[in-house]
Amino acid sequence: METKIKYKEIHIPIGTTHLNGILRFKKDTKGIVLFSHGSGSSRFSSRNNYVADFLLTKGFSSLLFDLLTAQEDMIYNNRFDIDLLSERLLKATFWVTNNKDIKHLPIAYFGASTGAASALKAASFMKGTIKAIVSRGGRPDLAMSVLDKITTPTLLIVGGKDDVVIELNKKAKRKISGICELKIIKGATHLFEEPGALDIVSQLTTDWFDIYLNKKK
Repeated sequence: METKIKYKEIHIPIGTTHLNGILRFKKDTKGIVLFSHGSGSSRFSSRNNYVADFLLTKGFSSLLFDLLTAQEDMIYNNRFDIDLLSERLLKATFWVTNNKDIKHLPIAYFGASTGAASALKAASFMKGTIKAIVSRGGRPDLAMSVLDKITTPTLLIVGGKDDVVIELNKKAKRKISGICELKIIKGATHLFEEPGALDIVSQLTTDWFDIYLNKKK
């Protein structure tokens, strides 16, 4: 019998409004991955949805959601407000931990671009709750002030042709106090648009979560 999969539109309350999201849920799932998008992106990000679909085939549920409302996203500076984005990721995390159907699941973060910084910053406030973090083409350096507090196992994935971001990730890796690895995908650029690049990202992410999401500390 085929494992039951649910795709559900969800709404996370924030004050007088809400953030829209897409919940992928698989019965007997290994855990749930919260995606923190990069600047100007949303729950409809083609690259993050690609990774989420891959993770689903490997037994991981996920939540992709808009960190900003449509009105907030019109203000360009909001896209780089790491404190605001981290706060929104925390609200989504609290929503998960209070949802009767999924609150028992181990939680991981997947951050892309600036979303990696918000994932790391949120994780620094959620010690023990976030079991693993993966950054794709991320800017962990934008969360430099909290990196020495990160004990969550963290995987940094960067394209081999993304020279500036490689150096920024190396700098961040040196400051992260917990388990941290840097994987450089040969021939890939910042958006991993090259054939097969996102497949490598997806497999590395799956392997990382398989190791750490249910690991007893």
